[in-house]
Amino acid sequence: MLRVFNPNNLSAQYRDTKIISFIFIATILVVSSCILNNSITNTTYAKSKDKPDKDIVNSNEGHDGIIHESGPHLGLNMKGYYTGLPQSREGFKNPYPSNYYASSFKAFSKAKIIDHVRYRVYWESYVKNPIEFIKELKHVAKLADKYGIKVIYDNHQFHTSSWLDVGSGTGFPAYLFNDAVLYKQDSGGIPKSAVAEAWWTNWWNRAIKSVNGTDGWRLQAEFLKKIVKTVDKHPSTLGYEILSEPQVHNKNQWSKIGKYNTFMTKELRKLTDKTLIYSMNIPIDLKSPIRVNAENLAKMSPNNKQNIVFKFSLYGIPKDGYQSDKLQLFENASRIAGVPLYVGEWNNVKRVATTLEGKKSFVISARQSDISQTDANTILQKFKGIGIWGMAYWSWSFLPEKTPNFNLVKFVYDKATGEGKMKITKYFGIMENAYQEVFGQASHDIITGPKK
Repeated sequence: MLRVFNPNNLSAQYRDTKIISFIFIATILVVSSCILNNSITNTTYAKSKDKPDKDIVNSNEGHDGIIHESGPHLGLNMKGYYTGLPQSREGFKNPYPSNYYASSFKAFSKAKIIDHVRYRVYWESYVKNPIEFIKELKHVAKLADKYGIKVIYDNHQFHTSSWLDVGSGTGFPAYLFNDAVLYKQDSGGIPKSAVAEAWWTNWWNRAIKSVNGTDGWRLQAEFLKKIVKTVDKHPSTLGYEILSEPQVHNKNQWSKIGKYNTFMTKELRKLTDKTLIYSMNIPIDLKSPIRVNAENLAKMSPNNKQNIVFKFSLYGIPKDGYQSDKLQLFENASRIAGVPLYVGEWNNVKRVATTLEGKKSFVISARQSDISQTDANTILQKFKGIGIWGMAYWSWSFLPEKTPNFNLVKFVYDKATGEGKMKITKYFGIMENAYQEVFGQASHDIITGPKK
């Protein structure tokens, strides 16, 4: 039969052919893309296995176009002896157990879920006894290597210095308070203190000098470099915290802190490429005239954000109200600055109002403070929800605490030998269970695929 040419039929056939061709080509592209992505992912994963100790910190796109996300670092805070001695008062009243470090690191390793400690060091402690200070650092680093525990060396301060707060302060060395009129000894180092405000204001203005006129920032950088030179070669060294919880007293100081962190980062990067951590300020008063907001907190970040982490503390359950607002504040600041978050201190406390030097403030109530398993789990679930870089429970120390949940361990001493026997408290179990239940085994160097 002779078929009559019909252009309409040809058009229909052409459309059908075009659709089939499109589907075929699209299928090829999808399959090719999957193969390519799988190849890239497998190659990157192989690289990460070759270097298991490499901690990829920022959840950012790497040089190879792959997003690298580290699992959260799960740990606790730890206090040392010579690394924590104050200058302006005698040593610790409680004895120092000879088996403190060996027993402690063995316990951390046995827990398995704990991967790091945030180890507190104080500048004035180094000045008081530099030989024993460095010796203790070396001992900590070697034991951490042995037991597979990472260490963050935290340049800590509490109430500025023992010079300003003889009773409980530790931090900056006495030679930075050489103006006896302006910085009278034991005149107060807390944020509410007028003397502390004057000192911190001068510190951010880079006007604090030593007795011989040397710049305070430069002196602190040299102190931190001594720590880096001592421990950086150890595989256990995870990073360094520039200065824990500095005080802010004026809204114009945020950018100055950014310059300070930029200076310290630049100096430390001459010696190390490991994680550097800068800290939130105190006080965190959301209604303060110093304007504690995300934009200002972000100004504290250094210019070079490579392998930089922002640390904050949270002592409460962030369900709603103040603690929830704080967590949101830090999350927003982290997003603006473009750096991940580290909860350098977490626990649960109750504070009560008190009046000091005519000013109202809130202090921790040892009697009312506590943390339950439910509390701990709830806190960690909040952290998990915002993709935290890591966290460290407060705290582990050979010294007893008035607030029971502030110490994961206690030592009972033999009256005859004086030797201390370590006893882990129930709070260690609460912390360990919370880490396990919320995060499972800590994981690092997770490859999530190419950025979309």
